Amino acid sequence: MLVFFPKKIASGCYWPSSRKRIKSVSSMIRVLFICLGNICRSPLAEAIFNHKVIEKELEGTIHSDSCGTSDYHIGEQPDERSMQCAKNRGILINHRGRQINRLDLKDFDYLIVMDQSNLQKVKNLMDIHGISHSHLYLMREFQPNAAHSDVPDPYYGEADGFEEVYDILEESLENFLAKIIEDHHLHV
Repeated sequence: MLVFFPKKIASGCYWPSSRKRIKSVSSMIRVLFICLGNICRSPLAEAIFNHKVIEKELEGTIHSDSCGTSDYHIGEQPDERSMQCAKNRGILINHRGRQINRLDLKDFDYLIVMDQSNLQKVKNLMDIHGISHSHLYLMREFQPNAAHSDVPDPYYGEADGFEEVYDILEESLENFLAKIIEDHHLHV
């Protein structure tokens, strides 16, 4: 299976391209970002991460996706505040909400969860299916000196909560990508 990855468009934003062919997803390093509904934190993490991957010219090596532990927003676009927050920083989000499934636990090399509650839900799903995973992390494990272990859920707040989440994700993802580069001896 061939996949297509984002390209930079004139506005400085990134948008999916149908022109750049990349090797099959199964042969790539695969990262899954997980939150509750898959409309705020995890699609924002996916978009920021993809932006960083493109900047380092690793889009043919690393693939990411996002999902939620709940089925609340399956098929929906991300929250408008997440999309606007990303757009303000030159990143476009192209995602539809989906729920985590058994195959995700097997197919992704890294599972990055936004908070303790959803981490427990992922662990419960792993137990149900008898699956273990060696690269299951909380996002803020990659944020040095983080005051809390959870990325706060901005859904019930105002736009400034999304900006705070963006800043947390930006720093955490920079460090996470550095770990992947080091662990897999990638050349950038």
